[in-house]
Amino acid sequence: MTKPVKIFLLVALFALYYLIPVEFRALWQPDETRYAEISREMLANGNWVTPHFLDLRYFEKPVGGLWINSLGQWIFGHTNFAVRAGAIGSTTLTAVLVYWLGVRLFNQRRVALIACVIFLTSVLVYGVGTYATLDPILTLWLVASMCSFWLAAEAKTTSRRVMGYALLGIACAMGVMTKGFLALAVPVLAILPWSLWQKRFKELLLFGPVALVVAATVSAPWALAIAHQQPDFWHYFFWVEHIQRFAQADAQHNAPFWYYVPIFLLGSLPWLGLLPGALLIGWRARRESPGPGYLLCWVLMPLLFFSLANGKLPTYILPCFAPLSLLLAHYGTTVAPATGRMLRANGWINAGFGGLVTVALLTVLAPWSIVGRPLYTSAEVFRLLLAVMAFASWAVIGVLTVKSPSHRWTWAALCPLGVALTLSAAIPERIRDAKQPQSFIETVAPRMSASRYLLADGPGVASQLAWSLRRSDILLYAQQGELRYGLSYPDAQHKYVSREAFDNWLAGHRREGNVSLVLLLSSDDEKPEVTTPPDFIWRQGRLVYLEYDHIP
Repeated sequence: MTKPVKIFLLVALFALYYLIPVEFRALWQPDETRYAEISREMLANGNWVTPHFLDLRYFEKPVGGLWINSLGQWIFGHTNFAVRAGAIGSTTLTAVLVYWLGVRLFNQRRVALIACVIFLTSVLVYGVGTYATLDPILTLWLVASMCSFWLAAEAKTTSRRVMGYALLGIACAMGVMTKGFLALAVPVLAILPWSLWQKRFKELLLFGPVALVVAATVSAPWALAIAHQQPDFWHYFFWVEHIQRFAQADAQHNAPFWYYVPIFLLGSLPWLGLLPGALLIGWRARRESPGPGYLLCWVLMPLLFFSLANGKLPTYILPCFAPLSLLLAHYGTTVAPATGRMLRANGWINAGFGGLVTVALLTVLAPWSIVGRPLYTSAEVFRLLLAVMAFASWAVIGVLTVKSPSHRWTWAALCPLGVALTLSAAIPERIRDAKQPQSFIETVAPRMSASRYLLADGPGVASQLAWSLRRSDILLYAQQGELRYGLSYPDAQHKYVSREAFDNWLAGHRREGNVSLVLLLSSDDEKPEVTTPPDFIWRQGRLVYLEYDHIP
């Protein structure tokens, strides 16, 4: 296969995964709709220092990642792709860094290129990399940090080494401004044990301050600006968003120590069969060259750190998949073909996974479910068939790789492709109505646009309303959620209406114009709990739209 053909296939694979299907997927709430609206408001109000969400101060995240997300909407407009452009662009640049590091470590472009493919097609990377959240952006800066340190570690001159540490400082600063001090912890956790093992700790002490000074210099302008605009930002951000989230017993997203084991394994699909061998070979090769040991520290130390923390989310371990992709590519290219046993095992794992999900769809989740709780209704057989075809193709590709594992093992990159292309059309309406309110809002948007006041019972639906209608004056009803702190300011009291106060509030405010209320109920059978009957009601699954006419 010629080089132009390989480049064409790589570009086509990237487009089929990351470009073509993304625009057709509705935004998920609460994460995607939140970051879509925060970035839209940043463009609208011109405040690039303090993030605002529904016109409220939003201190849960710094501003760096929001800058990148805003850039996506500035370039591509008010579209679903634009909302996800920051995540997609960051994932793409991370893959480029994976290639760069692969060439440096193994001196083989083929290994580096396959590592890119493995990275871009791993389930966790793809799932998060096409999802509008800050984790792909943070991962870019963390991978840039680790690449910068490697550049410094292999430098032959002092000036080049200083440049490597300076780049490390820039990447760490951008990571801190994207998601906080976690951007400092991950590189330190990986770099420190490797430096001790390689007996380069003195070098780290000598040049490390360069990175610290550069990081402080780069982040200082925004850090001082936010402290000037919002004096309590750093207290809230450091204590609540770092100490409480990760360390306290009641930390947000609390989960057991082993939580990341299944996430790590499933996230490695469709390359799971290569995982044991890649980690083992990385351990054995550490004595021959420093590169595999560096990658191994980079995979295992952050994974252990996040496992020890009380607060856990699947996206936290995303940075581990960059070095893991290099280990998998190295093993699959240079070691595994000798016997083909693990390459064949990887094919059978993919065949089994695709087949198992296909059987589950047809027997458990279908309208004729044998357990009596189907996910798809009788009117959604076409959606079900699309899902079946997607996972059946996963199984078929797995079987094809088994027949000639040494030559076809990279075909595993095609396993998730059917899911990627059919995801938006195969999602059951029950999930769509609860997690993707975009179609619901588009249906009632003409009526909403005429309302003087819009309320929603939670930040998730409220952010979708705000982004879809391009208005940030949405009021919160009954639930404050993550906006509790922003609502505590005296100038934000009017942005929240409790359930108990709603009737009195409604009686006064409908004199100024129509009032609309959107509710996300806990089940399809639940009835809206409102005392004052609406003049118009529209329901789609768990989402309910209530409209109260203007009474002069």
